[in-house]
Amino acid sequence: MKFLCVSDQIDPLVYSTNAKSRFKDIDAVLCAGDLPSDYIDFIVSTLNKPTYFIFGNHNLTEFHFYHRQPMTTRGAHPTLSAPNTVLSEMEASHGATYAGCKVLKNKQLRLPCKKGGTRPLLLAGVSGSLRYNNGLSQYTERQMFRHLLSLVPQLLINKLKYGVYLDIFLTHASPRHIHDREDPCHKGFECFNWFIKHFSPAYLVHGHIHLYDLAEQRITVSGDTTVINAYSHCIIELPPPTQTEGAEP
Repeated sequence: MKFLCVSDQIDPLVYSTNAKSRFKDIDAVLCAGDLPSDYIDFIVSTLNKPTYFIFGNHNLTEFHFYHRQPMTTRGAHPTLSAPNTVLSEMEASHGATYAGCKVLKNKQLRLPCKKGGTRPLLLAGVSGSLRYNNGLSQYTERQMFRHLLSLVPQLLINKLKYGVYLDIFLTHASPRHIHDREDPCHKGFECFNWFIKHFSPAYLVHGHIHLYDLAEQRITVSGDTTVINAYSHCIIELPPPTQTEGAEP
């Protein structure tokens, strides 16, 4: 099973008339944030594959359609647990599925089940970056940890039913000290390391960290999880290839 992962930059190899043939063997698309909605629309209409997205800390014109914004003082942040009533209409017109603060399963994409037979593809996601200037879709460690805790009940159900918590965790920011930077904007979340340790997704796919050098590290293995920087685009597979093979750019 192959996934096209994109984030942060409109890639001319994806935003192309040849995209359908170039990515003909892709089973689904993962959008890790900071992408304009019309780019996601193009991917959906061109590839016609299940597409999942979360928001980063830029390109937030549609963010209010997916999260209620409190009418409070400056610096208040929307809750990830209360989508607006227009959400279903937005997803229907958008063609992509919002994964922010959700645990999702795709029953059409099947993987071998530890209990025998097959099971659905299991995904979860959270939007946003570490708070650095009180902007929209920015969160403190404590706020993000609460968002992760809200996923736990469904993850436990997945473990009971399928023998695994989830396959892919889709984020914008990276885990702390994995691919992140030391400036306030690009520090990762420590709580993502907690999540990896306890729920062991096969992949954590993130964006936010731009890669300007081909030698920069895109792939890091943490415990049983392969952390992938989706900047621009890359391709991953389930089950994951051996650690030495990595992800296809």
